[in-house]
Amino acid sequence: MALSLREYRARIKSTESMKKITRAMELIAASRIIKAQQRAQAAAPYARELTRAVSAVATFSNVEHALTTEPQNPKRAAVLIVTSDRGLAGAYSSNVLKEAERLAEKLRGEGKSIDFYIAGRKGEAYFKFRQRPVLEVWSGFSDQPTYDVARDIGQTLIEAFLTESGETADDGVPGVDEVHVIYTRFRSMLVQEPTTVRLLPLEVVEGTEAPAEDDVLPLYEFEPSPQDVLDNLLPRYVQSRIWFALLQAAASELAARQKAMKSATDNAEELIKKYTRIANQARQAGITQEISEIVGGVNALADATAGE
Repeated sequence: MALSLREYRARIKSTESMKKITRAMELIAASRIIKAQQRAQAAAPYARELTRAVSAVATFSNVEHALTTEPQNPKRAAVLIVTSDRGLAGAYSSNVLKEAERLAEKLRGEGKSIDFYIAGRKGEAYFKFRQRPVLEVWSGFSDQPTYDVARDIGQTLIEAFLTESGETADDGVPGVDEVHVIYTRFRSMLVQEPTTVRLLPLEVVEGTEAPAEDDVLPLYEFEPSPQDVLDNLLPRYVQSRIWFALLQAAASELAARQKAMKSATDNAEELIKKYTRIANQARQAGITQEISEIVGGVNALADATAGE
């Protein structure tokens, strides 16, 4: 009895220690997610105005650019998968990887070969465990990304797209016909959904709808030329979209970690209550048994005395 009770008390103590850790991680994630949301909101105006500028050039000029030209008979695609560097975030990374597998199956069904690019150690470990090749990995920034990382990723993917499919650039990057990005979009604290976006060739959404009859179209002047404007804007536009995806993924990761740690804390509380109840039952059973032994001993002693 004493050993069993001692074991339950040790389990209660270890569970309380685990509860303190999960509670601390929940509070840390809750404090960081506010800053991550603010960073994503602060980057939104720049991305919106940059999209409008690219839309203006694409809509009101007839210049064809390499980043906006649909390739004939595409055979190779690059896929950037944005995962986390650390665990304890529930199904955050696994949901992104499942979406990547669905996209890969779709692209293979279209007869395209795939080059994978990974952001985050979880994605790297996933592909390494399955012995699947990855061209390049970026890690160490999943919950606090920087624009320098987004620029580096953007330059690598642009170089791969501008290289002819089937050929290799000077730095060893193989050419592709399409570039896709898979990340987790932050909807709310409770909803984060994996999202797939075709990054290249560019699909500019704004400015594609026909204006109303009473609308007056603005007059645009491009200096020095529409081609030069596109040469400068489009790489920034690609980097801006990658930057937005990294910020969204960071906010989603922190929200998923906070939710997972809150669930772990609640489960630890329930486990402590369960172990406490079982320990009390074991202690009461031990006391009852001791009382029964004492009463039995007294009765036996009384019977022996009466017999004498």
